[in-house]
Amino acid sequence: MSLDEHRYALTVRWTGNLGSGTSTYRGYSRDHDVEIPGVPVLRGSADPTFHGDRQRYNPEQLLLAALSQCHMLSFLHVAVKHGVVVTAYEDRAEGLMRTNRDGSGQFESVTLKPTVTVAGPAAPDVLEELHVEANKLCFIARSVNFPVLHEPTAVVEGQTD
Repeated sequence: MSLDEHRYALTVRWTGNLGSGTSTYRGYSRDHDVEIPGVPVLRGSADPTFHGDRQRYNPEQLLLAALSQCHMLSFLHVAVKHGVVVTAYEDRAEGLMRTNRDGSGQFESVTLKPTVTVAGPAAPDVLEELHVEANKLCFIARSVNFPVLHEPTAVVEGQTD
């Protein structure tokens, strides 16, 4: 049962008309702007494989970023709940997408690889459980139809090998 509704709105504006619209497959740019009131415009395009501009964000990168951000924010929340003090967090996320002969495609999996630095010793199984709990809370991970896997690393602040 949902307690609250949260609605999100943005505008995606195609900026890639090179003069003749979509008269040919290679005759237009995939460039577009994502506009959200109050924040800088996000410049988007297609993946370079699909004739996009590698200098702009593509939807596949943004999906991966959304999953990584959501997990991080959920993890920080559950860390507070369980009394674990996180002092640094960095994720080197990876996604696997496959394309089909008909031009369609889908993500098959995402693997988040967060390195979490904590202020004091925390049992590795506790940190692993926090990642599991965070995954259950993450709105984006709960909304996708592919597995979101985790390969976390824990570091204790000030401790060296």
